Amino acid sequence: MEASAASVTVSVAIAAVLWWIWRTLNWVWFKPKMLESYLRRQGLVGTPYTLLVGDVKREYSMTTEARSKPIKLTDDIVPLVLPFPSHMLKTYGRTFFTWRGPIPTITITNPEQIKEVLNKIYDFQKPNTFALSRLVASGLFSYDGDKWAKHRRIINPAFHLEKIKNMVPAFHQSCSEVVGKWDNIVLDKGSSCEVDVWPWLMSMTADVISRTAFGSSYKEGQRIFELQTELSELIIQAFRKAFIPGYSYLPTKGNRRMKAAARESQAILRGIVNKRLRAIQAGEAPSQDLLGTLLESNLGQGKGNGMSIEDVIEECKLFYFAGQETASVLLVWTMILLSQHQDWQARAREEVKQVFGDTEPNAEGLNQLKVMTMILQEVLRLYPPVINMTRAIHKEMKLGGVTLPGGVNITLPIMLVQRDIQQWGNDAAEFKPERFKDGMSKATKSQVSFIPFSWGPRICIGQNFAMLEAKMAMALILQRFSFDLSPSYVHAPYTVFTLHPQFGAHLIMHKI
Repeated sequence: MEASAASVTVSVAIAAVLWWIWRTLNWVWFKPKMLESYLRRQGLVGTPYTLLVGDVKREYSMTTEARSKPIKLTDDIVPLVLPFPSHMLKTYGRTFFTWRGPIPTITITNPEQIKEVLNKIYDFQKPNTFALSRLVASGLFSYDGDKWAKHRRIINPAFHLEKIKNMVPAFHQSCSEVVGKWDNIVLDKGSSCEVDVWPWLMSMTADVISRTAFGSSYKEGQRIFELQTELSELIIQAFRKAFIPGYSYLPTKGNRRMKAAARESQAILRGIVNKRLRAIQAGEAPSQDLLGTLLESNLGQGKGNGMSIEDVIEECKLFYFAGQETASVLLVWTMILLSQHQDWQARAREEVKQVFGDTEPNAEGLNQLKVMTMILQEVLRLYPPVINMTRAIHKEMKLGGVTLPGGVNITLPIMLVQRDIQQWGNDAAEFKPERFKDGMSKATKSQVSFIPFSWGPRICIGQNFAMLEAKMAMALILQRFSFDLSPSYVHAPYTVFTLHPQFGAHLIMHKI
């Protein structure tokens, strides 16, 4: 009897081991090879699958090599920022597949196919992202299906244009403080001096989102900015080793620090949210900042229809990260490009003078800045904060004339699409804001080829916020300074979630 029981135990153990081996082999080899064969039968071209790592090592190697070589201001930045996709585009054409570990990823640049992907949000969903990236922020950006629809409905009121207009005084306060400090720095040196504007712009946009999201608690928000900046850098480092199974769960020094920073950020936000909820329960009217509007909207959903406190905290983390990152990146590349193109800097300054003179910029006037709008749109075209988007396919479906299997990802390479000469002409890599003088539809020839804030139902909920904030900052800067590139400026765009200037933005600021 005992021998029989032992035999059964051994048989079960062997079966479990064989099942685990089979699942592992299927994950790392059989399924990827089956998907590769499927894609090639559909006429798609791409790299052959490499066991487990796919193209991760190759992509990392090409990126490291690209960053080791300095480029000129006039050089094409695509081979620097996207060396592997750029190489693939030249080698395989406008549609191709590569491998993120054992997952095939199809890159598409056709505007009609991009439109289809961004419209069919229930078919083309957000992929299961690298686990550690969720430590920075998840929220609306990463949700799908009914949860996404519910959160979008609750958050929408916080980003109505009328609400954002009420935040313009907070924009002004944060921006004028930084510009005032630049005044003092420049005056100390006479009438002009070199300033690395990048850290100042990051601090400015962090202050803006702290004030507008958390109102009187904005000083606590500053610590969240520091933690999220640190987390972003650590996650990018860890992402290079993402092909190692279970790497994100290993107790490495970096992983431990990431989790500690995430816990601290979570605790700060929980304290802010709970403090607000207690105030509302005590009968105080909700504050008119983003958090107050979000809580008011959430509480108005009725029992069981609102978001949990954990969900509210995640949305606050996303406000903070996305709001700060998008605005600082837009502003730094705007200042760098206007330093290169003094004619457009002069035109923007003249427009600001005509609308505001030397008075404080206001919401009504900011919406009249047509030249500034054209400039910001062209900056977003050439230097989009996020350089690509990824969607996952979970079941077989058609895209264009091709049938795709479940288990593959789709990448929309924003930077490649927005610099595509077939869509934008032979001068696609040049800074020409006049492209947008007759509006977006005319500039894009009614194609989905301008997607810095995504497109369709999932278009970025905060795009009006970011644009109005950027206009306020640039109006204040142009009223007080002219600026050009310092001889010490090094042109090196690189990606840390969003597109940063690797060595800062050293400009010569001249007091007007």
